[in-house]
Amino acid sequence: MLTRRTFIVASLLAGTSPAFAVMPAPSDPIAILTAIYTRAAKGKGDGGGAFVIENKAAKAKYLSKALVALWAKADAHTPKGDVGPVDFDPVTNSQEPDVKSFKVDAEKMEADKATLAVTIAGHRNDRKPADLIVRYDFVREAGSWRIDDIKGSSGGEAWSIRKMLTDSLKS
Repeated sequence: MLTRRTFIVASLLAGTSPAFAVMPAPSDPIAILTAIYTRAAKGKGDGGGAFVIENKAAKAKYLSKALVALWAKADAHTPKGDVGPVDFDPVTNSQEPDVKSFKVDAEKMEADKATLAVTIAGHRNDRKPADLIVRYDFVREAGSWRIDDIKGSSGGEAWSIRKMLTDSLKS
């Protein structure tokens, strides 16, 4: 008698998957950040993570709808020729990206939101330890996880992408 388990195993061994096989789960926040930082750490680790925010398509892929809308509003408010409200690579928390290795820790995981911390180790040791931790707030939108805020510190001063964008609209 051919049981479902035997059928699945036989199908996998034959190189075909049954129609009722479990589909891969949508990427979770840990997988998303691992992919981002793996890419940022390639080579000498100086490529950075600006690809996450480099254009509208990238923002739509990685960021929440609310954060994309806020960013667009802030960019529209920026005088022509001026640097936008975010003038550094928030993924690496630096003007000069330097990612040798990283560690992703889930600080809070709920059904529709999560907060994760990424600790970055660079090739250089010229930054304060607190500046090597970048926190991400995620939200679930239409079944996918999106970054809703990025937070860190630079030289001991705390920053948040959402706050920078909001503050830029006040001037």
